[in-house]
This record gives sequence, structure tokens and C-alpha cells, in this order.
Amino acid sequence: MEERHRQLRESGRELAVSWALCAVCLVGHLSHFFAAKAPWIHAFHSIGFHLSLSLFTLLGPGRQLILDGLKSLLKRAPNMNTLVGLGALSSFAVSSFAVLLPKLGWKAFFEEPIMLIAFVLLGRNLEQRAKIKAASDMTGLLSILPSKARLLINNGDKEVGSVVEVPSDSLSVEDQIIVLPGDRIPADGIVRAGRSTVDESSFTGEPLPVTKVPGSEVAAGSINLNGTLTMEVRRPGGETAIGDIVRLVEEAQSKEAPIQRLADKVAGYFTYGVMAVSVTTFTFWSLFGTHILPATVYQGSAVSLALQLACSVLVVACPCALGLATPTAVLVGTSLGAKRGLLLRGGNILEKFAMVNTVVFDKTGTLTVGRPVVTKIVAPTCRENANSSQTKENALSDVEVLRLAAAVESNSVHPVGKAIMDAAQAVNSHGAKVVDGTFLEEPGSGAVATVDNKLVSVGTLDWITRHGVRNGIHQQVEEYKNQSFVYVGVDDTLAGVIYFQDELREDARHVVDTLSKQDIGVYMLSGDKRNAAEYVASLVGIPKEKVLSGVKPDEKKKFINELQKHNNIVAMVGDGINDAAALASSHIGIALGGGVGAASEVSSIVLMRNHLSQLLDALELSRLTMNTIKQNLWWAFIYNIVGIPIAAGVLFPVNGTMLTPSIAGALMGFSSIGVMTNSLLLRFKFSSKQQQIHGALPKTKLHVDSDTVHQKQKMKYPY
Repeated sequence: MEERHRQLRESGRELAVSWALCAVCLVGHLSHFFAAKAPWIHAFHSIGFHLSLSLFTLLGPGRQLILDGLKSLLKRAPNMNTLVGLGALSSFAVSSFAVLLPKLGWKAFFEEPIMLIAFVLLGRNLEQRAKIKAASDMTGLLSILPSKARLLINNGDKEVGSVVEVPSDSLSVEDQIIVLPGDRIPADGIVRAGRSTVDESSFTGEPLPVTKVPGSEVAAGSINLNGTLTMEVRRPGGETAIGDIVRLVEEAQSKEAPIQRLADKVAGYFTYGVMAVSVTTFTFWSLFGTHILPATVYQGSAVSLALQLACSVLVVACPCALGLATPTAVLVGTSLGAKRGLLLRGGNILEKFAMVNTVVFDKTGTLTVGRPVVTKIVAPTCRENANSSQTKENALSDVEVLRLAAAVESNSVHPVGKAIMDAAQAVNSHGAKVVDGTFLEEPGSGAVATVDNKLVSVGTLDWITRHGVRNGIHQQVEEYKNQSFVYVGVDDTLAGVIYFQDELREDARHVVDTLSKQDIGVYMLSGDKRNAAEYVASLVGIPKEKVLSGVKPDEKKKFINELQKHNNIVAMVGDGINDAAALASSHIGIALGGGVGAASEVSSIVLMRNHLSQLLDALELSRLTMNTIKQNLWWAFIYNIVGIPIAAGVLFPVNGTMLTPSIAGALMGFSSIGVMTNSLLLRFKFSSKQQQIHGALPKTKLHVDSDTVHQKQKMKYPY
């Protein structure tokens, strides 16, 4: 990466020098145009001064580019640098002949190689910047690992002085370490003592914390939320699951895509063609010019006329339009994307994305928002019971159950607790307070506290039973749309059940439907359980046979590779570290802007506004940009097909039309203006398409189910 930055700095210096020379040259032309009187200004548009600027450009900022082009030509593999080198050198050579042999009557145009080199270096610099952005700096992935670990040195003895801090990368297999609440786990291992909930969202992508008890596996980089854990290291320091992902990403990035720029594919043939036409032109007019034209036309020297026409061929075919065809369209396309919240890392990304025929979505955080929300509350109708604190008359309402649960969860950091609090605030039912000193929480089980002189417990069935709930605990709990749930107990009675699930993105269905209508295959990958994954897929319109559930990071990468084996151009859309390897392996990796930095680092496209519908914007922009590039190339080639024969003197015997090198240079500039204008029109085309895309988006937003407040569906007693 450091080497790439060094090359970019060097390219920047060459670009600055080149454009400084171009500016000086422009000053000379302007002073001549406005007829400046100062004697020193006349030096700026003198032939000798322009010759010096041109020579300095060729030997300075343009030297490496020209040498590379000539080397490629000698290796019989001409590229765009070859075209640029020939154009710059031929322009300089013709101008030099005009100065050294004034009797030829040619005009010198030393500014031609200066302008040409400046424009080409600008395009190359932009290309280098895009490549550096596209290359992942994997230190961002590893930075989430803590640098220190608390090593237990007395065979598990937790007495004072038995814990010391050591570098995480010095840990060995079977070392015992202590992980406190709020700490990131420093190594992969197994829990030996303690109980806690661990946030693995940055690694697995799933929003809900996982309960860890003795015997549970834990991964480095996960966050220990609310309990102290003693764990045994199972992999030495530095060898972690995140390290494995880094390795997979680096392997994927080291593979070059087997594709070349459209312009590069024809550059070699075009170069040979131009050179052949130039040689043919010189040969024809030097041998047959005296037989076709009167002596007064070629002024007694057929060779001088032949040389002039041959040089005109090279100049008129100067590859400025061909060289600008791709970078100008890419520049406009990427800037349009940036203004609309799309980070596009280079023209090759636009080219590849335009050909995508398969899109693979991660579930959590991509098709869904990535955080649980309350969807339903069921409060049972209590029967007459002498041992119950509630009767049919005083059974708690849904809103009251939510209010009491929110009061307890206000002291918790668990995502489910936050979802309950958010739901209570949404219905303005969050004023209850917990009696000081009564709150108790057990990781993986639940929380309990005294609220309004009532003992309120929220959590698993076992948890509320341990805190005195005896009535109604054998009631059926309906499996409501594969959602998760928690019990709410008040004193000795089950007061209700709160259901929650990950919220679907409001534009997910529209995006999937639009892609399907375009005959693009849509798949979904998830680390979640099969029922939950298939339920989300059904909501967005993805068939069950295209859903893979319970997959790990390496399995996601294998699935992407399997799709690629069947000649599919695959785009992967994700947001977490667990998606990083799959994103890097796919032809196009797309990350949501609100996701983990690791996903953004390895992605070709980042949706900065965190809206899934931006995927459609990026796809349309890619297609429009590629169409514009193809139009630019066609314009450049049509210009050359028409311009080269005229420069070669085809019309000269007919009506006396002949292009001098200066006129040829002017036409070359006109062709470049045409390319630039067509590229700028991309703005209007994309704006029109964007209105069509966003005009079809659903205007409604998914809210928490109305059952939360109004519907009072009751659970049935089994007896």
C-alpha cells in the first residue's frame, strides 16, 4: 500500500509540472490573442519559448509515458501509451521541421504535445487514485482486536495479583485469560468459567447477543457485554477467525479480473493501422505525387509534400479523443455517484457492474435494518384464581405490560431491552421507574426489578419462574411468524409475551422485484436459522431455493465462487466483517454505508446513504456510463475513419483539400470536445433515470405491528 501511495505522489508531481507548463503555454496564446504590448509578454508566445516548453514536457513529465509506449511497441504489444507517444513525438517532429526548414511553409504547433501529455497524465492520476481506494487496507479489520489481554497466571486462581496484562499476540494455546464486561475478546477460545452475553454482530452480522456459558466458543473481536468470563485460548496470538477473514480477502484481491478496457483492446490494432496509413501516405505521394499534381502545387518537392501529409495522418489520428473516451465518462460517472451517495472505486467497477447477472444479499443489516423491533404483545386473560394476584377484571393491558417491561429494561444494555424501550416511547408509555437497588440482571436469562410496588421479571420462562411466576406458565406460546419473544411476569403471574424481530428495510422488496424483472438472479445468505431466513426471504420475494441459512464467512465465499464457476457475473451486497471475504471474492462487492468499516474497505461500491435502493442507482449509472464510453469510442473511431483519409490527401487531387498538421491538430481538438460534451450529457441521462427509479419506490414505511397497542389477542389455557 505504501508503494502505491508513493507512486501516486510521484504521479501527482508529474501532473502538477505538466499542467503548469500547459498554463504557461496558454498565457502565451492569450497574450497574443489580446495583443498585449509589454515586451516581456511576447516571449511567452515566441517559437523558441514554446519549443523549450514542449521539449521539457517530453523529457520531463511525459518521459516515462513515452518510453513505456515505445517499449510496448518494440515488444509488439502496443497500448494506449504507444498512441500517446507517437502523437506527441510526431507533433514535436513536424513542428521542429517547420522551424528548421521554414521553406517548407509548415506551421509549428509545439503546444500540441504539451496539451496531450497534460490531459493523459490527468486521466492516469485519476485512475491511480481509484485503484488505491479500491485496494483494501486490511489494518482496519485487525484494529478491532485488543492489543492487551488479562492473563490468569496461577492455574485459574483469581486472588489479587494473579492477573497480569500481556500483549494479545503473545498468548499461547491453553492460556487462561479474564475478559471483563465491555472488553473485546482478545483471542479465539472456549469459556471455562462465568456467564455473559457477547455481541458478535461485527463478526457474524446477527444483531442479537449470544449467551456464553462454560463450554461455549468465543471469537476474538467480539464484545463481552455484561458478565466476567474466564476463557481458555485455543489458538495462539495473531491466529484468529478475523485473521482468517483477512487472509481470504487478501487472496481474493490478489486475483486480477480477466478483463481489459475496451479502448485497450483495439489500441494495438489502431496503432498499427495509423502507422501503416502514414507510411503508405508518404510512399504514395513521394512516388506518384509528381504524376498526379502539377509542380506548382508541390513546389518542386514531392518528398516534402509526402512528409507533410504523412505527419498530418499521425497528428489527426492523435489519440486524445480515444484516450479521453473512457476517463471522461468515468470521471463524470463517479462524480455523479459521489453527489448521490455512491462511492464507486474506478471505471473498471462501472464496467463490471454493468454486466452483472446475479446479486447475492446478506440478510441481517442488508435486507433488514439490523436491530430488533417489537412487533406484537400478547396479554392473557387471567382466570379467577385464589392464588393469583390478577383476575379477569384486573388483567394488565398490552400497553401496561409494555410500560412495566420498559421500566425494567431501562437499566439494561441488551438490544432487546432497547427495542422494548423504543416501543414504549412510541406509544408514550415510558414513565415508570425502578425502585433503587432492586434491579438484577443475569446474562442470557433476563432482568428483574420492582416497579410500582410490583415485582416485574422479563426474560426466559425459566427466569420468570425463578422469580415467583407460577400462574399461566403452562400457556401455549404461539410461533408468530418465526419471531423471537420474551416473557413478562408481574408478581406471581405471567402478564404477557413480547414478540420482536429484525425490521425489514422499506425498500428491500422494491429492489428485489426490480432486479428480478431485469432477469438478474437474486440470492440471500444468512447466518441465522433457516425459518427466520426463509421468512425474511418470503417478505422480499426471494424463493426458498435461493436462500442459504446458517452459513459462516468462509461458506459465503465458497458460495460466491461456486456461482462464478457457472459464468455468472456476481455482485455481493453486505454490511459486516462476516461478509468481507465474500465481498472481496465477488466480481462487485457492495457495502451499505452504515455497516462495519471492514465491509466498506473491501467493497467496490459503497452505498453511503445506507439505502438499499441506491443499488439500483449504481446499476443504472454503470450501464449509462458504459453506454457513454462506447458512444465516445465510436465517435473517436468515426472521426479517425473520416479524418485520416482526408489527412492522407484523398481529396487533394479532387478539390485541392489538404489538411496541414495545424488544421489536423485543430480537428483533433474538436473530436476531444465532442467526447467531453457527450460525457457531460451523462448527467441529464442519469437524472432522468433516477426519477423513474425513485418514483416507483413505495411511499409507506414499515412500522411496528398495530397489535402492539390495539390488538389484544389472548393466549389459550391448555386446561
